[in-house]
Amino acid sequence: MTHLRSDLHLLGMAGELTFDPGITASTVADAAAGDVHAFARIVELHHEDMARVCYVICGDREVARECVQAAWAIAWHKLDSLRDPERLRPWLMSIAANEVRQYLRRQKRGRVVDISEIEIGSERRDPARRVEMLDLEAALRRLTPEDRALLAMRHVAGFDSPEIGVALGISAAAVRTRLSRLVARLRSELAE
Repeated sequence: MTHLRSDLHLLGMAGELTFDPGITASTVADAAAGDVHAFARIVELHHEDMARVCYVICGDREVARECVQAAWAIAWHKLDSLRDPERLRPWLMSIAANEVRQYLRRQKRGRVVDISEIEIGSERRDPARRVEMLDLEAALRRLTPEDRALLAMRHVAGFDSPEIGVALGISAAAVRTRLSRLVARLRSELAE
């Protein structure tokens, strides 16, 4: 599974994630009470991770950017409904994932990633590796937005099964089962 995460990184879909020790319960409470500076701190620390998750789900940087902006508006209005400030990051990621999935449903079409957007770096010179990356990209595009969201939450955002389950409203066991099936499906498609 580390290989999938590294391949997602090469595709520009994963990166160094921000795990924030600086957001305290009082910062969340202040933001929920309307403190724009506290909310700006939250945005500063979580925006890039939310954008990565959205990008993995939709494969389009502009759509991801639009969905993250919509997610921030929702977060601003519903922040007072967050029961556990320690769950801020999973809560934000699930809002972003839901926004991009809803966008894709409204569009009723799959997004095709412009291959010129892929940053492969030094791997670009190796034609075999480039073909592998294109195959992975094509296999990811064939997944539903819900399946890409599951993969993004696990391998981009770094959530564990219970966190994903809470974000998606399913059990941790169901998350593990679905992830296992998804990974097996991807491996099978890539082996062909």
